[in-house]
Amino acid sequence: MKKILMTLIFILAAFITFSQDSKISTIDPTKKIITVNAACGECQFKMKGSGCTLAVKFKKKTYFVEGTDIDSHGDAHSEKGFCNAIRKAEVQGEVVHNKFVASYFKLIEDKENKK
Repeated sequence: MKKILMTLIFILAAFITFSQDSKISTIDPTKKIITVNAACGECQFKMKGSGCTLAVKFKKKTYFVEGTDIDSHGDAHSEKGFCNAIRKAEVQGEVVHNKFVASYFKLIEDKENKK
């Protein structure tokens, strides 16, 4: 009985984990894909905030991101993490109340990261 219960808990946890990213990783063919700079708003873009928060920069403006967060794309404090590097990303979404509400967010691998 314990094995069955543990298996069900594991399957449920995996389902919950993978279901969170499905919304943000699905391209909407009716919306334009935009390439932006993405990083920690406070650490890299010098935005005022209350901790490390994902932000994007495009059209010479920076916006905090809603719909995904800084920890959904790797360790923010690693060498190539958002707190230490500005990365390129393909996004879909819109600016609402001075925040970028993302419906799609995917990091673009640069040549240095491909190994």
